[in-house]
Amino acid sequence: MEQSATQAVTESNDHATPAAAPASLRADHRAPDRLVLQRGIFTGPSAKVSDELYAVVKGRSTRERLALHLEKGATAHTNTYFGRFAASYWQRWTIVTEVRATMVLDVTKKARVRLVASDIAGHRRIIDTATVDASGPLTMTAPLDQYVDGGAMWLEFDADGGELGISELTWSSVAPERIRPVAIAICTFNRAADCAETVAALASDATVLAAIDAIYVVDQGTDLVQDRPRYQEVQPVFGDKLRYIRQPNLGGAGGFTRGLYEVSAVNEHADVILMDDDILCEPETVLRLNAFANMTVEPTLVGAQMLFLLNPDYLNVGAEEVHLHDLRHGQKVPKALRNTSMLKKNQERRVDAGYNAWWTCLIPAEVVARIGLPIPIFFQWDDVEYGVRAREHGFVTVTLPNAAVWHADFYWKDYDDWARYFSTRNSLIVGAMHAELDGKKITKQLFRNIAEHLVAMQYGLVHTTLQGIEDFLEGPKVLRDGGIAALAAARTSRADYGETIKHPAATPPVRAADIQLRRAHGEPSREVLVLVKRAINQWFGRTQHGLIGVTREDAYWWHVSLFDHVVVTDASQSGVRVRQRDKARARALLRRTFHVLRRLRKELPTLQEQYRAAMPELTSRANWERLYGISD
Repeated sequence: MEQSATQAVTESNDHATPAAAPASLRADHRAPDRLVLQRGIFTGPSAKVSDELYAVVKGRSTRERLALHLEKGATAHTNTYFGRFAASYWQRWTIVTEVRATMVLDVTKKARVRLVASDIAGHRRIIDTATVDASGPLTMTAPLDQYVDGGAMWLEFDADGGELGISELTWSSVAPERIRPVAIAICTFNRAADCAETVAALASDATVLAAIDAIYVVDQGTDLVQDRPRYQEVQPVFGDKLRYIRQPNLGGAGGFTRGLYEVSAVNEHADVILMDDDILCEPETVLRLNAFANMTVEPTLVGAQMLFLLNPDYLNVGAEEVHLHDLRHGQKVPKALRNTSMLKKNQERRVDAGYNAWWTCLIPAEVVARIGLPIPIFFQWDDVEYGVRAREHGFVTVTLPNAAVWHADFYWKDYDDWARYFSTRNSLIVGAMHAELDGKKITKQLFRNIAEHLVAMQYGLVHTTLQGIEDFLEGPKVLRDGGIAALAAARTSRADYGETIKHPAATPPVRAADIQLRRAHGEPSREVLVLVKRAINQWFGRTQHGLIGVTREDAYWWHVSLFDHVVVTDASQSGVRVRQRDKARARALLRRTFHVLRRLRKELPTLQEQYRAAMPELTSRANWERLYGISD
């Protein structure tokens, strides 16, 4: 491949100028007469994924990615996760008033096709039917006029008289005058193999690839994606569209912001799809997000849902919101599905998101132009803050059903981790910027959380949490380097706490023969009283002695705190951690907690003013250029 196709390969201090962007990214595109909103897909991007997420077939059949062949007597329907058309969302948020389902049928004798819809309760109704006795194209049309609160459309096929082939299935509408350019920005840090596969997935679909104007791979690691054979294999497929950028590790915030920074400098009307490196990518999702964004009434952030990678038919996130006054993000929107098998249930009701996480999310350039770039908080809450800030300026977020990627299951990651530093610090920063926090309420809540960790003998977790609060108290200057120093401190300081270390399950640093497994009973009804009782008993050493084993599912604070020496399974199921009661350490951490929370309650009003005043500078292009080492 010639070097010109990868001119944007940069070292950490060598900026790929906007002029290096593909020409197609710098101009809007004239649209065809009709815009494809989604395609009929019949099998997934991996053998791990159930075909029934795409179409359900009874009888003998043969599937291809974009075609389905039914033998005589077989039936099929697309009332499935990826097969449905999310009519409610298209009616509520876009200018589309009518859709066409168009397909090519290969009919040997006779077949029947039905266009079917549902309502908010999932009740089925037939919109149109066709009996077909000859091969050729078929078009079925339906208005978008009865779906505001919920409902979807799908197709049903009966191979009555003989074999039936279905191909080139699309859902389309009248197109806008121009189509906005779109770029994809993938942020990666030492997940080179995963990132290379994500890039390869985008290269695998010619239609999706043709719709993408640029792909930015922002590599912040030392295990370089560009060195992977898989990446090198697919690189020529992108031609001039691929841009590979190396830069210092500034976390997800720094990596994704680089994509927004580059694209918004080239075209103020372009869309950017932010995409995680470690997903299983469904290329069709890119087409659907892009089409939806081109048809919204106003510029709209459009996010994909998240399916579990290890349990691929399960939906983790249907739609989320943030409770800023409680410092809680990732909260399920009422009536949204979560942890649900999408082989068994569909989301009929329209649910409106507060924000969308950046495993895959489209950001219009108008949003960047109006509200600036993200804040340099390194990791966690950056996507939350940006969604909240966008809404404050009139830009809504839509989490689009039937558009998703598979992402690593969150519950396999242990809560006691260095990432808790950023979660704590950044939740306070985002809350301070966008809500009137109640210092008394916040400190009470934080004390409750810390107390639970203390009685559970998670001293390192308490330290990490306090470290996050302490750095928040330093004010906006803590964000000066984009989080590089904070990352190092959060990781290294935890080494002083033995229970933060994961050991092989077969060879823990204790005698396996001494471990006695104890299962938890029901959750206590009066948790505060139980917490006080556990704390008193631990203080005076009135806990069960001996070495106790606790499974991950039983590792609640109110169970673990009954003992003074426990071996707890790590959430990753790849090892165990050993916790041991340490009164001196608990006393020191408790004193530190009182001091830190007293400061937080007193200084919170002033800190809110400081962080809000710093917002324009923190989110400016000049600040990010400084962090990237970009010179004029």
